[in-house]
Amino acid sequence: MRAAVDPSAEDEHEARSSSSGAHGRTDRSSGPAGLGGPAGLGGPDGLVRRTLRGRDPAPWGLAAVFFAAYATVSVLRWEKFGTRSWDLGIFEQAIRGYAHLQAPIADLKGPGSHILGDHFSPVTALLAPLYRLFPGPVTLLLAQAALLALSVVPVTRASGRLLGRGAGLCLGVAYGLSFGLQRAVDFDFHEIAFAVPLLAFSLEALLAERWRAALCWALPLVLVKEDMGLTLTALASVVAWRAHRAGRKTAPGPSPSGTADPAGPAGPADPPVPAESAKPAEPTPTPATATATATAARARRAVPYACAVAAFGIVAALVTFVWIIPAFNTAGSYEYWNRMEGGVPNPFAGADVKLRTLAWLLLPTGLFALRSPLVLIALPTLGWRFLSSDDSYWGTDWHYSAVLMPVVVLAAADGLARVRSCTRRPRLRNLAAQTPLAAAAVALALTVSLPLGTLTDPAVYRVPASARQADALLDRIPDGATVEANIGPISRLAGRCRVLWIGNSRGVTPDYVALDNRSGRYRDPAASAVRLHPDARFEEWGSAGGFVVLRRVT
Repeated sequence: MRAAVDPSAEDEHEARSSSSGAHGRTDRSSGPAGLGGPAGLGGPDGLVRRTLRGRDPAPWGLAAVFFAAYATVSVLRWEKFGTRSWDLGIFEQAIRGYAHLQAPIADLKGPGSHILGDHFSPVTALLAPLYRLFPGPVTLLLAQAALLALSVVPVTRASGRLLGRGAGLCLGVAYGLSFGLQRAVDFDFHEIAFAVPLLAFSLEALLAERWRAALCWALPLVLVKEDMGLTLTALASVVAWRAHRAGRKTAPGPSPSGTADPAGPAGPADPPVPAESAKPAEPTPTPATATATATAARARRAVPYACAVAAFGIVAALVTFVWIIPAFNTAGSYEYWNRMEGGVPNPFAGADVKLRTLAWLLLPTGLFALRSPLVLIALPTLGWRFLSSDDSYWGTDWHYSAVLMPVVVLAAADGLARVRSCTRRPRLRNLAAQTPLAAAAVALALTVSLPLGTLTDPAVYRVPASARQADALLDRIPDGATVEANIGPISRLAGRCRVLWIGNSRGVTPDYVALDNRSGRYRDPAASAVRLHPDARFEEWGSAGGFVVLRRVT
């Protein structure tokens, strides 16, 4: 069985053997029975063995619970016209194109705009068959909920192998309730939903020293979003470093006769051997020695692969930024370069917001993530976010932290395993033993202010009559019509109409203008439509629930 200590720990005492079926030994003396001990949440030895073999159903049950919660929040928000941005409509337009074997055109970004000219996310084409069977935005919302919930499985499983079943479940709860995942669910839909499980499964394999599996799980990240190539490089670099350290480990050699001398130095002397019959003793390898040697050899072989993947990540990101996206972009450029502060990054702008984000990331797990090299994988994402001049990237309100959650939580699990196995300070060991349960408790407490916290309010399950009235109004717009709309109507129309963003039709005159006017922003909607299209005339076609639809008459 493999010890829970990371191969890079300087004062490691146990040699580790690696196989696909054995991943770690929990130090059960390091904490109370409630977390790691066989008498507590760790359960009987049979449960622990099932956890180590990956057959414990608890991680899947936890994932099912979170899927139900994520899906409920997403669908209820959509039903009540709570969509927060235009991204759900943009991705539905693109996936609708894939589903009908057409180019992924997102007219919301501008008439005829190719989605790959905005962000390089061809992975979303995987949803095309599902969307063809069940067209509509709810399909995307449920797919995202499933992908995010799926990532709970490897995070819980890997944590359990390192720390024990009970501690693993606690960290699984803390992960599923993490602010990054909850904000992603609250955001409607985004392509990063694919990156989260890929990272989680990759890191699980990394912690189990399944080096090539870790790289294979991470390689598709370059198809999720253009910046993920840099994350791939960071992850592959950590794989290379840890595999190199594991490859340097050697098992203690056998005694010359292949077994230990039971008599020891004080035992009876061996009878004299005639000189002519004396032969050099041949060492006989033990099974443990052979396994350790094979493990070290496999780790050494993985190092060049990891280095190659790290280089590939940089090249993929460079090619995507410089050539692929500009080739699909109508302006022939990558439009997000201009989000740097006057062209010069300023990492100190909004320092208070950025520090608050770091606190949300690291404090819930007691800063133990900082004791693991896995935390370095978060640097590319944090880097581009904090260097941007767009303050929406800095904080915790949107979906941008979702990809950091598996990194931070599994880095914390790795850091806790290091402390529990290596430190001789009782207070630190006790703190490490208590941290998983504390992390779950903190996550539950913070959920009160996060989207899943709304599920405890009975009122959240009631769809207001105004939303149903607005739905009925928008349903009257014929399929295939060209509609110019703001955020509210987009997610109801993008799957069956050609929808343009209000004020960004670029010379295309719509058949209808659909407006969410619940705020009263448009005092005279018809006049507003005429200002946007001076050569056309619009009349009010209907209004309900705070929504207004105008129809072009000339």
